[in-house]
Amino acid sequence: MSATGTSRRYDLLTAPDIPARLSRHSVLVLPIGSTEQHGPHLPLNTDTVIADRFAQMLVGRYGDHHDLWALPALPYGLSPEHAWAAGAVSLNIATFSSLVDTVVGQYVSATAARRLLIVNGHGGNRGVLETLAHELQQTHAIVVCVIHPVSLAPEATDSELPEIHAGVRETSMMLALAPDTVHLDRIPADYALDPGRRREEIERLVLRRGTTWPWSSGDPAISSLGVIGGDPRRASAAAGHSIIESALEAGAEVLARLADPTTHIPDTLRRSHVPHP
Repeated sequence: MSATGTSRRYDLLTAPDIPARLSRHSVLVLPIGSTEQHGPHLPLNTDTVIADRFAQMLVGRYGDHHDLWALPALPYGLSPEHAWAAGAVSLNIATFSSLVDTVVGQYVSATAARRLLIVNGHGGNRGVLETLAHELQQTHAIVVCVIHPVSLAPEATDSELPEIHAGVRETSMMLALAPDTVHLDRIPADYALDPGRRREEIERLVLRRGTTWPWSSGDPAISSLGVIGGDPRRASAAAGHSIIESALEAGAEVLARLADPTTHIPDTLRRSHVPHP
């Protein structure tokens, strides 16, 4: 990460730095991940690593222009679909929502910043965050946006199956971000997929927008070894860097909208006498 990005880490500031360096136009960047299985080859903190490192890279690239500040990552999320596997630590919806609301409320109380960018590394957090963003905006009178780095990049992935969890896409990103934590040698030599049948089941249980199923990454109909996607052995650091770069470029438009004082002003702020952020 660049020196600029390092200097924009919230937790490295001193108390007197807060009022001196953060204003109502500052953007707080909050990474949220999870602690859950990612096959035999990726660590439990994969989603947290992706969210945290992407947030830091975003701040390093655009921090000075948009006054971004990287916050410490929250390493727990909503992971009931991985409860079958050892190591999973999942919050329930009420606890997760309360945690995020409390943390955001504390930052709003502690700083003058009134803009929040949540960087979400875990797909299971997405549905709740879509609703929670509205509540955070109204409750704390801030401008809020949530981005999902794994989905933000339009970069295509060379995969024989939809990339849901721990497949080619996530493995490539981890090879780029934290290669020492990737253990492709732990995937059995006889690991094989049945793309035709599995694609149909993934579409039916996970991706079809007209229905919602409480699917599990331990279901052999859609998963092998906890992986829902292409063979991770097809992943590469080069593909990971390309995905991340594509997502960082896409982030420019998001940040421009978030930082625009005329964009996404909460109704509570329009109706009140509180100065617009």
